[in-house]
Amino acid sequence: MTVVALLSVAPVKEGSMAEDVADAVAALDDFDVSYGTNPMGTVIEADDVGTLFAACEAAHRAVDADRVSTVLKIDDKRTSDASAASKVEGVERALGREATGDRERE
Repeated sequence: MTVVALLSVAPVKEGSMAEDVADAVAALDDFDVSYGTNPMGTVIEADDVGTLFAACEAAHRAVDADRVSTVLKIDDKRTSDASAASKVEGVERALGREATGDRERE
């Protein structure tokens, strides 16, 4: 896969957005993409930018609200098939450890 993106889709409203975000994420299942959701959005990988845009449009349209905010950041590295995981692995090699931290909470 060559196109990696960070997608954030959310209704503009008060209260929990979990069900709306779940609808957006579920819409991705209809496309030939892989994805992983985190607290700030969903990282999506696709073979081509057309598939990526179609999946992102479906996610956006899946949120049934009067107002929807969608942010999309795309890395279309056309000369490489590097995955999102390989990008993280490169950072971890440079760090010499996993790129995660665990803060104690009060």
